[in-house]
Amino acid sequence: MIVGALLLLVMIAVSLVAGEISLSCQAVAQVIASHLGLPIWSDAVAVSALQDSVVWHYRLPRVMAAALGGGSLALCGVVLQALLRNPLAEPYVLGLSAGASAGAVAVTVAGVAWGWALSAGAFAGAVAAFCVVMLLAAHREGSASQTLLAGIASSQLFNAIAACLMASSASAEQIRGLLFWLLGDLSAVRLSDVPWLAASAAMGLVVCLAVARPLDVLSLGERSAFALGIPVARLRYLLLALTAFMTALVVSRIGAIGFVGIVVPHLVRRWVGVRHRRRIPAAMLLGAVFVVGADLLSRTLMAAHSLPIGVVTAIVGAPVFALLLRQRSSARDT
Repeated sequence: MIVGALLLLVMIAVSLVAGEISLSCQAVAQVIASHLGLPIWSDAVAVSALQDSVVWHYRLPRVMAAALGGGSLALCGVVLQALLRNPLAEPYVLGLSAGASAGAVAVTVAGVAWGWALSAGAFAGAVAAFCVVMLLAAHREGSASQTLLAGIASSQLFNAIAACLMASSASAEQIRGLLFWLLGDLSAVRLSDVPWLAASAAMGLVVCLAVARPLDVLSLGERSAFALGIPVARLRYLLLALTAFMTALVVSRIGAIGFVGIVVPHLVRRWVGVRHRRRIPAAMLLGAVFVVGADLLSRTLMAAHSLPIGVVTAIVGAPVFALLLRQRSSARDT
């Protein structure tokens, strides 16, 4: 945990100073101290209005949103893999990404994509997708496999709706902007978004730590959980609703980012073991490091261009996940 926290601090510091406009650590610290009303040391450097704006209004919100969003997605991945007992389960197994995509497309083609309208549309679409999953998977035992299949069906449904709306009503410029946002875009994040992401991540951490022991038992099978008196169906719906809310909020603010909810839980499992009281905070730290690092690469890999962060997470996450699967298959064979 200490190593993860230090690594996250280092990644945040590097992300604040690196970019098209290079800044010194002293200048960044001075900008943040001045905005927070903290005393500034005597040997302070001269900071221009442009540098102040870059740090406070662009890089700091972007880095904070990346850390909070990555931690939230990783936490959702840990919870969903325990609930569904499927190592491939991750936040988008519920179709939330597809639902948010459809909601954002609907708002954009309606011509009201201003202020919070785009985020509100994406959030409404994600909630609608979650409701579809609950309706398709609702039965007395709350089967994990049925929930997984319901998520796949919901994802296909809302992907089709989004594609239909884009093909029939969106202009070429709107399609370009939507495709970039749907692959993950942190450039539009503002400081006002950070408290919402922070509150969501904190709520998820507290709730999941409170049910860490039931999650340990549930990951071993429903029969064991029933034998110990754990209300499996009620716990599953509670945690599914929590992960749906967290993922919907992340997607509505920074777009769809893949592989975080798959790769990070696997790495954490190898490093800290299977107990969720350790895995949950460790996954949030590693998820934050992963997405902050991916955001830094997306801003610096190509000069004068910014890649969608979802492209970077896929480029980095896909080989790592393939390696994990290969190692797991080799371990089973031996």
